Amino acid sequence: PVVIAVNQFASDTPAELEAVRSAALAAGADAAVVCNHHGLGGAGATDLAEAVDAACAKPKSFKFLYDATLPIKTKIEAIAKECYRADGVEYLPEAEAAIEKYTRMGYDKLPICMAKTQYSFSHDATLKGAPTGFTLPIREVRASVGAGFLFPLVGTMMTMPGLPTRPCFYDIDVDTSTGRVLGLS
Repeated sequence: PVVIAVNQFASDTPAELEAVRSAALAAGADAAVVCNHHGLGGAGATDLAEAVDAACAKPKSFKFLYDATLPIKTKIEAIAKECYRADGVEYLPEAEAAIEKYTRMGYDKLPICMAKTQYSFSHDATLKGAPTGFTLPIREVRASVGAGFLFPLVGTMMTMPGLPTRPCFYDIDVDTSTGRVLGLS
């Protein structure tokens, strides 16, 4: 089952949202839900949660793009070439060391979840559409063993998205005359 989250932004018109939703359904999605969790928090994603719950109850025939018993690099390269249309993959020394370590530790049979920009099939957010002829750089590979997967960091991808570049603690203070904490509201 496939559920598409159509993120609603203030500048989107109802016609635009419906066009995206209709296109997703026409392409075979089981549900396409307009959601506004950016503006409304959890309340803006309630319909999406219900659609995902309904999809999870449907019969499924999921299979990986690769055999999970293959080496880590082979799995990464399958995703890079088959999904992203890359010509190849380049591994930085940190990634090579992590792959060797995770293989020694027995984590090489875990599936792969690529961490990359959402703006392009490549590593470069400025390469729009479906570019070809590029080499996918793997900067680092990390393990989420409890969750059951390895995640290569592609290009300059950072983890913990959504955090500001300037930490909020700079805006928190205590009014010494009243003992009141400031900057938390």
